[in-house]
Amino acid sequence: MNRTVMLVDDEAGIRIVLGIALSDMGYIVHPAETGEQALELFRSTHPAIVLTDIKMPGMGGIELLQAVKRENPDVEVIMMTGHGDMDLAVRSLKYDATDFVTKPISDEALEVALKRARDRIAIRKQIRDYTENLELLVREKTQKLIEAERLAAVGEAIAGISHSIKNIAGGLKGGAFVLEKGIELHNDQYLYQGWTMIKGNVEKIANLSMDLLNYGKSSEIHCRICDPNQPAREIIDLMTPLAEASGVRLEAVFSTALQSICLDPDAIHQCLNNLVANAIDACTEKSPSDSPGTVTLRTLKTAGLGVEYQVEDNGCGMDEDTCRKLFQSFFSTKGSKGTGIGLMTTKKIIEKHHGDILVKSTLGKGTIFIMRMPESPRL
Repeated sequence: MNRTVMLVDDEAGIRIVLGIALSDMGYIVHPAETGEQALELFRSTHPAIVLTDIKMPGMGGIELLQAVKRENPDVEVIMMTGHGDMDLAVRSLKYDATDFVTKPISDEALEVALKRARDRIAIRKQIRDYTENLELLVREKTQKLIEAERLAAVGEAIAGISHSIKNIAGGLKGGAFVLEKGIELHNDQYLYQGWTMIKGNVEKIANLSMDLLNYGKSSEIHCRICDPNQPAREIIDLMTPLAEASGVRLEAVFSTALQSICLDPDAIHQCLNNLVANAIDACTEKSPSDSPGTVTLRTLKTAGLGVEYQVEDNGCGMDEDTCRKLFQSFFSTKGSKGTGIGLMTTKKIIEKHHGDILVKSTLGKGTIFIMRMPESPRL
């Protein structure tokens, strides 16, 4: 502990006597005659304790107390006062003086005041050390929690991918078995069936690889000022052949009131591609007796928002439980045909734009996905 004391009194005799007493107690003493001199000395010596007379010519003790506390609130200041200065002594306590002692000062009274000052310094140090240790502990625990969550997410990702790969591997083995039987028996039907199974599962591997690649890319977005209708137009051009081949009508309803905003058009293209492809799949799962499948891609200008994209279909729809699980890791409504990575990627991209996505669906009637993007994402 710093055992330096600055002693301030305009009377030389008191400085000498108290200086000797303080030295005998093991303190290093820096004497000063005036408040102004004391303040200059304080800045160069940095004492832990200041012992000052309350009444002095020029800068008085209370004024010195206030100046010292402004410089360093942790310094302990003990006031020396005469019997007629009790009001000033009590006033000094309001300005965070440690204690006051009355003249003539006995060694016992001085030691008690100094002990109180040392105790306050020690307690403050303990509190500071405890706070720093607590902050360090919180940081360590937080880091461990983040690491645990990261590992859990990695484990969940590996489990989801492994499940998909296992299904694909099973399909490949089955296709290979049928293909081998066709070769063995010279059976063209078996050959065709086996090759069809293998070709379908190879396509699944390619789709899984692309989904994983897209999910990795979605961690970074590159926004620029662009026409928010442009990604939607590209999706209509790209997906119309697939929709027609699936017997689904793909419609476009684009707002003409939209202005150029800041977003990543390639990432938005990826999101809309996922949603429109899912909508087409949902329409193909309808019964042939139902009305023809229709998917509508809309863009809207919404108050306070940059753009709202809507992908609506009249397909098979989903129940409430499925809607709640829809954006969970690797959840898919397509069973072994899907991985759930597409919607995970879509949600991640939208969150990177500080937008939001929601879904409304009625089982047997259809689904609408709504993507809301701010005008200027906070990147």
